[in-house]
Amino acid sequence: MKHLAIAILALSMLTGAPAVAQDAADLNDLEIAHVAYTADNIDIRYAHLALALTNSPEVRTFAETMIRDHTAVNDQALALLAKLNAQPQDNFLSRTLNANADKIIDDLSALRGIDFDRAYAANELAYHKAVNELVENSFIPNIDHPEVKALFEQGLEIFKVHEGHAAHMVQALK
Repeated sequence: MKHLAIAILALSMLTGAPAVAQDAADLNDLEIAHVAYTADNIDIRYAHLALALTNSPEVRTFAETMIRDHTAVNDQALALLAKLNAQPQDNFLSRTLNANADKIIDDLSALRGIDFDRAYAANELAYHKAVNELVENSFIPNIDHPEVKALFEQGLEIFKVHEGHAAHMVQALK
């Protein structure tokens, strides 16, 4: 529970949202799937913004990787849901993420040059840390369906690599 509280607080701080009263550990598999799908789509939006605004080859490469990897994971998730004849379910956490992504995009959009690159890199590092913590310590232990759990475990491996790349990018842009 401590990890869950920290992850939700980190996501809330990152998104500018107040801490949520509901508990992510109580989400069912289809609600968890929706949170992950939402988080991936938000990161894809951040990456498209980076491609539009950066001149940094490292930031461009990272953003292209985010689009490719997060799209691939979402495609796998949608294929699994279709196989299971299930639909992801909206919930408090996916709504919180969506409600605040626009503000982050607006804030990033106001920046240019190295200021944008640094803010984008810092956001990516914080975002991946928070989401990875939530997935590893709250979602995976609470997923019931073995194929859904396996997909999350596979995705977490990829997203931990993203976190490492984001940390490297932050250091390189200092």
